[in-house]
Amino acid sequence: MPLSQTPTPVDAAAAAAVARPCEAQARTSCQRCHRRKKKCDRILPHFLNDDQQTAAYPIAFVRLLEDKIRKLEDELAAALRDAQAAARPDTMLEDQIMEPSGSEFPILQAAADQSPSQTRPMTATTTLGDELRLLTLEAAAERHLGSASGLSFAKLTQAVLRRLTPDRADFVFHKELEIESAQQILGGSPADLLGSTLYHGFDSSTAFHHPFFSGITLSDITDPQPSLVDVQIPPQSHLQHLVDFYFAHSHTLYPIVRRHEFEETLATVLSNPQDPAAQSPLWMFRLWMILAIGSTTYCSVALCEESESMLYYNKALGYMEDALGCGDMVALEVIMLQVSYSFFNQLGPNTWFLVGLAARLSVGMGLHTSSSYDALPVDVAEHRKRVFYSVYMMDRVVSTALGRPFALHDDDIDVEPFADADDEDINASGIRQRNPLQPSTMAVPLHVLRLRQLSSKIVKSVYSNKRNAQMSISEREAIIHSLHRELIDWRRSMPFPLPDTHPQVPHLSSHWYDFNYYMQVAMLYRPSPLFPTLDQARVETLGDAAGKAIREATTMHRQQRFAYNWLNLLALFTSTLSLTYATTARPENLAVVLRESKAIETLQLAIELFDTLSVKFSAAKNIKRMVEEIVARYTEIDLQDSSQQ
Repeated sequence: MPLSQTPTPVDAAAAAAVARPCEAQARTSCQRCHRRKKKCDRILPHFLNDDQQTAAYPIAFVRLLEDKIRKLEDELAAALRDAQAAARPDTMLEDQIMEPSGSEFPILQAAADQSPSQTRPMTATTTLGDELRLLTLEAAAERHLGSASGLSFAKLTQAVLRRLTPDRADFVFHKELEIESAQQILGGSPADLLGSTLYHGFDSSTAFHHPFFSGITLSDITDPQPSLVDVQIPPQSHLQHLVDFYFAHSHTLYPIVRRHEFEETLATVLSNPQDPAAQSPLWMFRLWMILAIGSTTYCSVALCEESESMLYYNKALGYMEDALGCGDMVALEVIMLQVSYSFFNQLGPNTWFLVGLAARLSVGMGLHTSSSYDALPVDVAEHRKRVFYSVYMMDRVVSTALGRPFALHDDDIDVEPFADADDEDINASGIRQRNPLQPSTMAVPLHVLRLRQLSSKIVKSVYSNKRNAQMSISEREAIIHSLHRELIDWRRSMPFPLPDTHPQVPHLSSHWYDFNYYMQVAMLYRPSPLFPTLDQARVETLGDAAGKAIREATTMHRQQRFAYNWLNLLALFTSTLSLTYATTARPENLAVVLRESKAIETLQLAIELFDTLSVKFSAAKNIKRMVEEIVARYTEIDLQDSSQQ
């Protein structure tokens, strides 16, 4: 059936979504009429898509939408405060709770005003830089992305791709936008709505601001949930599965909780539900957060739906206010458990602000100075060191991804890392020596800590504009060589044997360490303030590292050990950028480079990964299409060269 040509509110929404660059022109037009004192005709200035469709939209309609947006935002903010029991004594934490940008509500209202119609595909153009902004939590133009985030590199890669076009014009990517009917939008789950490209077009923020909702409806999240009171601890077998996965996965990255103490208390509460621990807000918050994190991290590997983890997370929030009143160390643990959850599910407050809050709190307590530990029992001191360095690692992960300054500076830290010992080997008076042939579970987070410290050195030495301005070429080469040597030493000193606690934990496999090694090498060799331009040797090293990172990720993916979270999606995208740049920028015959580097085959592996990630992140679908367009052009060049031989 032919589609109606009558413009609808959803047409207006789609037009605005795909014509974002024209918004500035629209605002300028209004200002020009105001200066000329010309009477307003009450019609909005046209966008490019409006001109093509001969459509215009009255200001009254837009004003009505704006009023409804404000009303819905106020109602949702009030509902979130009630449902999540935000901590009133700590206004800083309340300020960080994410409120909706409002960009989704015009879609809801527009869909409500529209009669159901058939889906109409639309096309728009995008760039590599646009996609990187989405993947690095870019929510508005004023949000800063530094050089380490790879935004400048994405723009450079976009420019290099001109080599693939016959007339050296810009390599344009096309993506399809699907406009759903009102029934499809309002009758589906948030996974359908918030993951849609229609929403994606209205808000340039990343899809990671919204979790993998699965079958949860919007009202399940925004409305108060008296049913949470009835949520009970899961059956023993499932409870143990989630607890075991938390300690196998998250605890070996960020050892925040004392495992021995937690397991003892859990056994006591299960055997005696009337035990005082069962009435402790701190312990109940910790229990429900561990269940939520265990569930969401398992779902990130198994790609299963996340309604369970969201239920546990909301249950934990009911105890958060009282838990925050139990002291500074407890407040720090409360914040860090939310950070750990947010790495895999963005249902709660923004990761960037939570990490900053945790960093400021830890510095305020003096956890970064060795003198703060002098009078503490050994077990207490070791636990605080674990907590502090967990904050440090979280800060490095998030700040490096965004290219922003670190909240914790290496020069200010003089406390030694935590000991390579399990909880049962640590008491108030000392640490019991264990068999050196059997590494403790803390050997893994200690090795990950060293990786984060190396990443910090790379950012400081390679991506700092001030430090690099006066250096000679030989000094710059010495920095690259030294950092590369440290990365090699880090990879060679990997803990062995790795703990065999769960077959699906990514960082309990040597492939995870290979993946991170090649990721850091690629970050070291891509164009940066230290080396804005690369010689052929560095370009080849960059391409080799990026290709191997993609292949290691594919290996983990096929072994069902790959975590499908926003951090790994960003890592894969930057690896794909690096491989594309290194392949296209080499001066040799491009067809020869493609065959020697096997770039087409490697990019096809990346497409496979993005296809899987698109189940959870709509942004991955756009990236997959972009890579497919590059591969298609590479294949044409290869076939043309083969036919001429």
